[in-house]
Amino acid sequence: MIALLLRDLRLATRAGGGFGLGVAFFLILCALVPFGIGPDRAALAPVAPGILWVGALLSCLLSLDRIFALDHEDGSLDLLATSPMPLEGTVAVKALAHWITTGLPLILAAPVFGILLQLPVHAMPMLVLSLLIGTPALSMLGAFGAAVTVGLRRGGLLLSLLVLPLYIPTLIFGAEITRRGAAGMDVATPLVFLAGVTLAVLALIPFAAAAALRVNLR
Repeated sequence: MIALLLRDLRLATRAGGGFGLGVAFFLILCALVPFGIGPDRAALAPVAPGILWVGALLSCLLSLDRIFALDHEDGSLDLLATSPMPLEGTVAVKALAHWITTGLPLILAAPVFGILLQLPVHAMPMLVLSLLIGTPALSMLGAFGAAVTVGLRRGGLLLSLLVLPLYIPTLIFGAEITRRGAAGMDVATPLVFLAGVTLAVLALIPFAAAAALRVNLR
């Protein structure tokens, strides 16, 4: 599993869809919003939690189609499906590699981008915490969408349409944690719900994704 993880990390950085692309998109979005809304702090601060979370969500979408596409093209996905390692473990490792190359850089960059959107400084820890808990669910759900659409021509649009509705609970609770943190309110309730959503996704989605892969590889 470690060898597969290291291989996927190398492929992600070489394919150009890894560390830099998602962060660059996140930066562009956060830089453009003040031009559309205006630089006034009173206008930006209330919408900053939602914009930051939407930006992180869309940034995660950019590289989802590469989770299984490269392995499917060179035939290594068939080898992984017949290897001693369970296919569910393969899905989990690939989702982890996606999170390391996409979600983790977004988490590290989020406080800097929050400054662009006039997010209060005291809300930064809640922003980072919500992304740290929520982004693993985004990567795992993305792995499920990639498994369903693997091998399809122009499957990127279908992947986005499939995954975006599944992202909504994570988006709602993640943005609410950041909003309450900015307002100085208690974040326990949305934090528990977000953690519950992520744990449920991590526990169930590998089996669904593996089943989708088995169907597509027949």
